[in-house]
Amino acid sequence: MIELRNLEKTYGETHALKGVSFSISKGEIVGLLGPNGAGKTTAMKIVVGYLLPTAGSATVAGLDVVSHPLEVQRKIGYLAENAPLYLDMVAQEYLEFMADMRGLDAVTRRRRLARVVEECGIGHVLTRPIGQLSKGYRQRVGLAAAILHDPEILILDEPTTGLDPNQIVEVRQLIRRMGKTKTVVLSTHILPEVEAACDRVVILIDGQVRADGALAEITRSRVQVAVLSTRDPAQVREELGHLEGVVSADSSDRGDGFHAFRMHLAGDHEIGEAVADLARARGWRMRELKRDDRSLEQVFRELTESAAEVVA
Repeated sequence: MIELRNLEKTYGETHALKGVSFSISKGEIVGLLGPNGAGKTTAMKIVVGYLLPTAGSATVAGLDVVSHPLEVQRKIGYLAENAPLYLDMVAQEYLEFMADMRGLDAVTRRRRLARVVEECGIGHVLTRPIGQLSKGYRQRVGLAAAILHDPEILILDEPTTGLDPNQIVEVRQLIRRMGKTKTVVLSTHILPEVEAACDRVVILIDGQVRADGALAEITRSRVQVAVLSTRDPAQVREELGHLEGVVSADSSDRGDGFHAFRMHLAGDHEIGEAVADLARARGWRMRELKRDDRSLEQVFRELTESAAEVVA
């Protein structure tokens, strides 16, 4: 549904995007994650036709965003970080105006207005001026306008900025519901947003893609930990270090008669069965065997710090 190929964007001497490439399939909920200034908003503005790329290409449903901007925009619902709302209009009037802008006929307009009002939970604020609504309800009105034409793709740029905790949970639930029928891209620098709503994450740092994969894969560690009871940890370390797929092994004394052995793996090897077989053959008592998976926050910090070191 969305494909970026070697996308670049420069503003004078500032390189906002440096050869960004990734694709998003139909039905995915993807978190575009990165620190402020990483290039997330620039990439999404190019996808929706708001900006032109300096180099590279972006396509939506097979359509080039530069050559076919109107066709692309018909397929996309876009909610910017600061929703472009007319604060002096009442919510109902604003949505009807947006329906006219989208060219919806009278029958489709009535049907879609009823649907988005229910989906976004704004029925009781339709007669109020948008300027009198809370930030949460303004975001909901903006989201209702974004999905009014029933787009195939929904792009949300920092949709929960300024919301209270209850409103954040409600928006997350709404995103999940939308993801059942649409391709959703959630651009944010807030890690819990991605963990709560997304199946896949693309991490953008300093205008480049630093990681791209399913959330479980991104946080999956290359360290396997076995908690064993042994009188000779040095011998255990040596034998574990010789298992296929293990680069090195180290250990620490837990003080309860058990040692924790950390095996650093090459690639995505699965050595659980080999460790269990070896422990059984040697008569080691094994209390625990697990991967030392990282949180998304740890992964994000590691990538951000490594990028900063490269720049330095």
